[in-house]
Amino acid sequence: MADIELRHLRTMAAVVEDGTFGRAAVRLGYTQSSVSQQIAALEKAVGGAVFDRPGGPRPVRVTRLGEVVLARGRDVLSKAEALLDAVDRFRAGSGRIDIGTFPGATNLILPTVVRRLLGEHPGCDIRLSEVQPENPTIGDRDLLFHYDRIDGDVDNVELLAEPHVLVAGAGAFPDGPVRVKLLDDTALVAWPATYHQTWLERELARHGARPRIVFRTGGHETIVSMVRAGIGSAVLPQLALHGSDAWSDDRLTIHQLRPSPATTWRLYWPTGRALSPLAARAIDVAAAVATELANQNRWNEPAHRGR
Repeated sequence: MADIELRHLRTMAAVVEDGTFGRAAVRLGYTQSSVSQQIAALEKAVGGAVFDRPGGPRPVRVTRLGEVVLARGRDVLSKAEALLDAVDRFRAGSGRIDIGTFPGATNLILPTVVRRLLGEHPGCDIRLSEVQPENPTIGDRDLLFHYDRIDGDVDNVELLAEPHVLVAGAGAFPDGPVRVKLLDDTALVAWPATYHQTWLERELARHGARPRIVFRTGGHETIVSMVRAGIGSAVLPQLALHGSDAWSDDRLTIHQLRPSPATTWRLYWPTGRALSPLAARAIDVAAAVATELANQNRWNEPAHRGR
């Protein structure tokens, strides 16, 4: 069987709907001979007549074979139209985008990304999912935010470097940066032994500090409230305190650490996959937001020291 072309199926459907080759030609903008040629090509492809032609002005009749071709052909035409529509929406940025994320990016970067995408492309379909940090894979996602290197064929853009800081009660440590080794055997409030917390404690130990964990609890605000109460200090990602009143709280002092454990936020996408307009725009917005965040959180000792 020869290949069946979409234009042949469209022509057949027009003939059936309009009743004659002549009227179908007017609707399609063809000559009547062109319509006849396309129907002949279709009949050659399927191996039989799709119309009985009574001649004269009388309407043509669809054959049994033609009924089969018409029914399936209309399905094909419908799917082809849906495909073209999806391509047009993709090019216009109104398709679907799947983004993997972690809490820091979810809180500080994604709200702006989502708001911009929905504002610029109201018909877009945005799907978000939290990724397990111990086994981050991009899978079928278009983009993935993560604060560590991931395996696989991926490209990435570095968004920002995030140091960790020491949150302590006022006067607990001298003003200025604190050497990590001074935290050895110091009372510390910390997260439960999550992937990130385990990494952090390994980094502290690598630089000579094994603090006494006096309380483990989830949530940065809860940890800071326990530091404020006086039970111990805490080592937290600096951006966990973004917008927090901890910076201006007289009961607290926030110190840089020397050396400071740091993570690098990156945005990943699959190598070799053509980026959709939505994905490309999301990358641009995320990079701009990250730059603004980094600028807002540059360390300025007088401004960042509790009083």
